[in-house]
Amino acid sequence: MNFEQFVFYFFAIIMVAAAVCMITVRNPVHAALYLVLTFFTSAALWMLLQAEFLAIALVLVYVGAVMVLFLFVVMMLDINVAELRAGFINYVPLGIAVAAVMAIEMALVVNSHSFNINAPPPASMNYNNTKVLGSVLYTQYVYPFEIAAVILLVAIVAAIALTLRRTPGTKHQDPAEQIAVRRAERVRLVKMPAERRQEPFTTETRSSQS
Repeated sequence: MNFEQFVFYFFAIIMVAAAVCMITVRNPVHAALYLVLTFFTSAALWMLLQAEFLAIALVLVYVGAVMVLFLFVVMMLDINVAELRAGFINYVPLGIAVAAVMAIEMALVVNSHSFNINAPPPASMNYNNTKVLGSVLYTQYVYPFEIAAVILLVAIVAAIALTLRRTPGTKHQDPAEQIAVRRAERVRLVKMPAERRQEPFTTETRSSQS
């Protein structure tokens, strides 16, 4: 076993253990942190495959943005963990079946003869995976990429609409009402008499008062 294989098995074992802990731990915050560890180890495996762009994107997008949002949502919501974990055992057979199907699919994908996948070029060649990925993504798969972007935009709008839905006791803003407002409804002019200048208190003023 060379050093590269040792590093691969090291990060692979950590990734599998973190993924198992993520779905079995009872605290949702701890589950999100285990998912962060899973993403980091996955990025390390991408680096071993010489896919630097995918590794950096995984860390920046998922760990730096998505998981931070998940942590804020989990910590802000009042989640009944006991109720969520009540039927966990009932779904174990289904989860094992789905995991087995995914493992078979990944084994078929790894076998390049099943899908006629060409092996990646060796590291000695002048090969830029970011350039190749961009050229394939924005030429051959440009329409699926645009469709995925539209779906994500619709999902963002739907999430905002669900979050800002009108429920009793919540404060909301009406942009149309804010735009149609008039100055007389918001500004009130108050007329006050000018203040008289008060003369400084001196000895002459004291003698005149007496």
